Amino acid sequence: MVQIILNYNPAEKDWMIVELQGILESSQTGGYNGLPIGDLHFDEKGQPLLIIGHHLLSGKVVTLEKPFAVLKKLKIVDEESESTSTEYTVQALVRKKIIFKTRPKPIIVKKNSEK
Repeated sequence: MVQIILNYNPAEKDWMIVELQGILESSQTGGYNGLPIGDLHFDEKGQPLLIIGHHLLSGKVVTLEKPFAVLKKLKIVDEESESTSTEYTVQALVRKKIIFKTRPKPIIVKKNSEK
């Protein structure tokens, strides 16, 4: 029998999944590996806006049918009994996702023309 131990701290904040259509390409050789890809904002109506470079994406927040748990796996070694056990800690719950379905709109800044 396998015993799975779960620890959960309800004070943790919920996470959201960000779903994009298409491919994100990086000019960096290592990709985005830990780098920020853009700025996420919410307008006065609560609609999400994602700015990536010179592109603006508008999306919507959707509640997931089945929530996800983000787990952290820990191996615990008991030196006295020379046994190992596995413990999982719930890092966050994912109940919502932000969907960006529409094509990005270019952000164009008009320069003041001098006369």
